[in-house]
Amino acid sequence: MTTETRVLRPAEWDEWYDRLDLAFGGVPEPPEERELWHGLTEYDRSIGVWEGGDCVGTAGAFSFRMTVPGGAPVPAAGVTMVSVLSTHRRRGILTGMMRRVLDDVRALGEPLAVLTASEPGIYGRFGYGIASQELALEIDTERAGLTGPDHTDGVTLRLAAPGDVQDRCEAVYARRVPARPGMLTRSPGWERLPLLDPEAGRAGASPLQCVLAERDGETAGYARYALKPEWGPQGADGTVVLRDLEALDPEASAALWRFLFGIDLTSRLRVRSRPVDDPLLHLVSDVRRCSPRLRDGLHLRVVDVGAALEARTYACPVDVVLEITDAFCPWNEGRWRLSGDTKGASCTRTSDPAELSLSVRELGSAYLGGFSLAALAGTGRVRELRRETLGRTARAFLGEVAPWLPHGF
Repeated sequence: MTTETRVLRPAEWDEWYDRLDLAFGGVPEPPEERELWHGLTEYDRSIGVWEGGDCVGTAGAFSFRMTVPGGAPVPAAGVTMVSVLSTHRRRGILTGMMRRVLDDVRALGEPLAVLTASEPGIYGRFGYGIASQELALEIDTERAGLTGPDHTDGVTLRLAAPGDVQDRCEAVYARRVPARPGMLTRSPGWERLPLLDPEAGRAGASPLQCVLAERDGETAGYARYALKPEWGPQGADGTVVLRDLEALDPEASAALWRFLFGIDLTSRLRVRSRPVDDPLLHLVSDVRRCSPRLRDGLHLRVVDVGAALEARTYACPVDVVLEITDAFCPWNEGRWRLSGDTKGASCTRTSDPAELSLSVRELGSAYLGGFSLAALAGTGRVRELRRETLGRTARAFLGEVAPWLPHGF
């Protein structure tokens, strides 16, 4: 049978989402989680592939603004809900959906598309490069001490119900967004996601808890977490499971970490995602007791080379002609002259000789400043065509802090 790809209709959402659930293992989500994603769905940006009356493929996008080097919030499509039924693989369905999604992103004038990958090996062929990493930690809090900066004791901590202080936490998050590339501005409705806490997903842990860091009555940070009590032959052996932590200054951050390290009846702190340059790594007495692990975070696709490279700033002056290859979005192919510095940039088509050659995938990896073009040259996919161009350009692309995405979608 032939297939039809079309924009999702509201009446089709349940079947569409059921197919997505099935493709991801078939375990139904808790009703409150399903209801949240139902409410966040942007129907005009969601597509389904139908064979007869059956949905066999799903994909969509959310309309975000993402911080880039220099602090500007840039329109970015959050590609999501991508699935193909196992019975319909190798029929070009995924490629067709990716084609449709990126064409729509371009039509909307969004220079970037981003995603988090359930299977990282899939998206490179569509021009996505790994643009950030995330750090997971399993901290032995009985053997890893923590030392905060001066005046950490001046921070007051207060326990509160997460829903009661949601506005305070969101205000802190909003102030943190411009400070780190890869962070997403919280659009209306998305403030519900950090508080999503279905009982079925707790794996034996407590309901979500929250602690505020305050100074002079003002909120300077927060941590949301759960406690998983466990007992062994030698007594209490519980785990603190951190959901998220944001702070406006080093003292508030250290105070929150110190609180999490010292919760009674616990001996471990489990942290799923932190930036790779998190100051915590320099506050702990023994980083080996933190068992740090790296994994890919944000995957980024440059949809409009000129607009994307003009949207960010550069760590030092750069003037270079880039030869971009992009088989999946051929409008990006060709030579581009990038001129910029810490104040801004221009990027326009040119007929001048190329000085660096790379694919749009490597450009996506370097875009947020977390991966060096010089390091990527070691793959053979970034080539220096004019001597001494690679080092200068690589330094210009690097960011002051590592990119990180703490906002799920």
